[in-house]
Amino acid sequence: MAKGNEFCALILAAGKGTRMKSEMAKVLHLLEGRPLLHYSLAAAKSAGAEKIIVIAGHQYDRVKAAFPDPDLVFVEQNPQLGTGHAVAQAKDALRDYGGLTVILCGDVPLLKQQTIRQLISSHIENEAALTVLTAEPPGPHSYGRVVKDIRGSVTKIVEHRDAGEDERKITEINTGIYCVDTRLLFSALARVTNDNQQQEYYLTDIVEIAHRDGLKVCAFLAEDYIEVMGINTPEELARAASYLRRPQRPQV
Repeated sequence: MAKGNEFCALILAAGKGTRMKSEMAKVLHLLEGRPLLHYSLAAAKSAGAEKIIVIAGHQYDRVKAAFPDPDLVFVEQNPQLGTGHAVAQAKDALRDYGGLTVILCGDVPLLKQQTIRQLISSHIENEAALTVLTAEPPGPHSYGRVVKDIRGSVTKIVEHRDAGEDERKITEINTGIYCVDTRLLFSALARVTNDNQQQEYYLTDIVEIAHRDGLKVCAFLAEDYIEVMGINTPEELARAASYLRRPQRPQV
C-alpha cells in the first residue's frame, strides 16, 4: 500500500462527446468561458496533486495546445479502446511512482478539491487498495451500480444495461472517479479483457479483479450528486453553468 497522502492525478479526456452535437472534443466545450477540462485540472492542482497526467485522444493536438502548462503531462490514446485502455496509456509516465493515483474525468467540472482530498483521506483511513467515489442521484437513471457484500466492501460495478432486477434497485452509483494504489492499478489493468459487446477495456473491471484478489475495495459517497455529474449533452452543460453561478459556490 502507498504511504502518506501523496498522489498523482490522471485525467481522462480522450472522448469525442458525440452527444454534444459538435465536432469539437468534449473537454474543449466552454463552461462559463473556460474549457471543461480546466475545471478538473484546477481541482487536481488545488487538491495537491504531485503530477497531473492528461489522457487525450480525439483532437489530441488541439486539447494539448489549449493547456500549454509545462507541468502537465499529456499522453495520447489512439485508438480509443475504452476507459481501461485509456488509463493503461499512462503506465510509462507512472512507472516509478509509489504514491496513489486519483483518476478523474475531464467532463466532470463541478468536482471540488475538498471532495478529492476527502476521497484520499477515506482511502488511507480504511487502508484500502482501491476506493470508488460514488453518488446517490435520484432515479430513474442508467448509471453503473456499486455492488457490495454484507460487510460493505465493494465487490464489483455493474453497468445499467447488464444489471439484474435487484441490482437496478441499488441507489449508489459509480462516478468514474477512483483513488487507487498505483502499482495495483497497472497490475489489475494488465488483466482486463475486452470480452464484452463493445469490445472495449473497461476501467470498472479493476474493481472486481481487486476484490477477487482479496484486496480491500471501498466506496466513498459524495455529499452532492450534482458535483460529480458528467457533462454529455448541451443541456447538461447549461445545468452545470447554472450550478457554478450559485452564489454559495466559489469558482475555481
